[in-house]
Amino acid sequence: MKKIAVQDASACMTCLTCEVACAQAFYKGEDIIGEDLSCIHVKTGKEGKVKIIGCVQCGKCAEACEQKAIAQNAKGVFVIDKKVCNGCGKCVEACPFKLVVKAKKAERPTKCIACGICAKACPQNVLYVKEDAA
Repeated sequence: MKKIAVQDASACMTCLTCEVACAQAFYKGEDIIGEDLSCIHVKTGKEGKVKIIGCVQCGKCAEACEQKAIAQNAKGVFVIDKKVCNGCGKCVEACPFKLVVKAKKAERPTKCIACGICAKACPQNVLYVKEDAA
């Protein structure tokens, strides 16, 4: 299974470069406000500890999709078939981590496809693309 993973969250500077890079990759021309359109989230929790939340490929979005527009590919990544998706947003509501997102002007939502754009953008190399045997 392919997904975004965290090497060392304590090295994260909470610069949110990963969030912005993700959002810009999917929503060129939108007003980018990090978490609002990003499929990865950086949070500061108790005692200042940083938590980075990425898609774990749980499939809750696929279960919620009545159109069957979300399916797991050969790498274990759940992807949205834009030709089948009707933009209803049920997948957005179903994601327990709020990582399936939809811009106000967008017809259809987006989700993490483990592309690694966030990892490449991170100045501290906190993130990486992890591939496990499913």
